[in-house]
Amino acid sequence: MMKEELDKLTNILPDDNEFTDEEGNELYEHFRFVADKGQNLLRVDKFLTARIENASRNRIQQAAEAKCILVNGNPVKSNYKVKPYDIVSVVMDRPRYELEIIPENIPLNIVYEDDDVLVVNKPAGLVVHPGHGNYTGTLVNALAFYFRNSPTFDVSDPRLGLVHRIDKDTSGLLVIAKTPEAKTHLGLQFFNKTTQRKYVAIVWGNMAEDHGRIEGNIGRSLKDRLQMTVFSDGDYGKTAVTHYTTLERMGYVSVVECRLETGRTHQIRVHMKYIGHPLFNDARYGGNEILKGTTFSKYKQFVNNCFDICPRQALHAKTLGFIHPRTGKELFFDSNIPEDMSKLIEKWRNYMSNREIY
Repeated sequence: MMKEELDKLTNILPDDNEFTDEEGNELYEHFRFVADKGQNLLRVDKFLTARIENASRNRIQQAAEAKCILVNGNPVKSNYKVKPYDIVSVVMDRPRYELEIIPENIPLNIVYEDDDVLVVNKPAGLVVHPGHGNYTGTLVNALAFYFRNSPTFDVSDPRLGLVHRIDKDTSGLLVIAKTPEAKTHLGLQFFNKTTQRKYVAIVWGNMAEDHGRIEGNIGRSLKDRLQMTVFSDGDYGKTAVTHYTTLERMGYVSVVECRLETGRTHQIRVHMKYIGHPLFNDARYGGNEILKGTTFSKYKQFVNNCFDICPRQALHAKTLGFIHPRTGKELFFDSNIPEDMSKLIEKWRNYMSNREIY
């Protein structure tokens, strides 16, 4: 095929082209190729290797194993035979980078590291992936600097790096793969829901139950594209299940531990709002308003002071467990609740200690 013809068939789409994986996490289409009418049956790994510059066949096969290769919108294995007019897409769990990733000397709180994996404790306020106006100052920029001399880590390679993510204003533990093999192994663990993840959140209201299970399909809101919402009738969205345990009740707010059975976008934030307990100071889901308590001016001032202490949704990814991709050993990590949330809890304890709740 002439280069001019290939250029016409190749379309690198913008970041907002919408795909989701089976967990409901947003995916981004980086490459799209349309097989012409004279296309002979050809394995998709060979098809893509010939069309994507600097892409090895092994790398394409790893992408297919991680369900990053789609044909006509459906994941395929590397031995799928491309037919005439097939639409072959390469999707990733991050937006397409408009600019070269610039290594930046951003401090990393490293919890664990070996030749295969790196575990970091991400602070609130740090964006994970560049995109949507945040092309610098992200965790990916920090990793590019940290691994700048590593022969095995290529920050522009979709098969390396982060295998999961948390929101900008959520703090907590993340694992980063340092090799293609580790990326594939860890990715399958997250896909098969065999990892162990628990979060601690401060929510509005006095939790009625010590333990609970929240189930409701989560999808992008039909009214506000920046929000996710629960579709209780099951006609839209993806199945989502959150288990919670009430750790402490402090009158107008509660501390809960959440365990994810699924991993949807904003799952804990959406599910807790769904049962009437939005996360404290979660601006996107209404938790930045005074939802419980009195109308006294001193109380309003107290809550506003609390908002200042923890100026983000009070959510922390506290624990992370997974099987090491090389040794097969189970690794488990626990992190301290960050200072802003700890101060917030202590302030509520002190405030409510001598007050009767109605």
